[in-house]
Amino acid sequence: MKFLYFKVLVVTIAVSSFSCVGPSEQHQSASGGQSIHNYRVAGIDGSTIDLNDFKGKKILIVNVASRCGFTRQYEGLEALYSEHKDKLVVIGFPSNSFRQELETNEEIIEFCQREFGVTFPLTDPVSVRGDDQHEVFKWLTDESLNGWNTTEPQWNFYKYLINEEGELTHMFPSQTEPTSEEIVSLL
Repeated sequence: MKFLYFKVLVVTIAVSSFSCVGPSEQHQSASGGQSIHNYRVAGIDGSTIDLNDFKGKKILIVNVASRCGFTRQYEGLEALYSEHKDKLVVIGFPSNSFRQELETNEEIIEFCQREFGVTFPLTDPVSVRGDDQHEVFKWLTDESLNGWNTTEPQWNFYKYLINEEGELTHMFPSQTEPTSEEIVSLL
């Protein structure tokens, strides 16, 4: 009986530590993995970001941080989003997994808007690796869920491109600029 209690307690703690609001209706991708459209995420402003709302658009998911050498990429992410928002949504997932994010949601919002004019959606801060990895990043890094990829972010500003059907198609390391031909050619 103690073991069962411990197991329920661990599961309860693990689930309550995620910023993920929970799955929307279940979708299966053509590649055999689950669709990213199954997830809802807490927005940094208290809203809910339902990834099912982005069916028919590509999604670029990026783990972002305000105090990183790659933080200047916010400018490129905003340019990419502004130029292609009819067919692409950029979603920034603030993360302190690499100890480079500001402390509060308000500080993050203010910094992103003041320094880079960010208008694309930002989520509540999340963990992108480890035992408390956010559900969306579990999906992005578990081939049984996404169909092929197992690579976790090695640093801030890793980029994951999802197609219109909710399938993960590409992963780009931090060094890949958001407005690079490598990414833009896929839009």
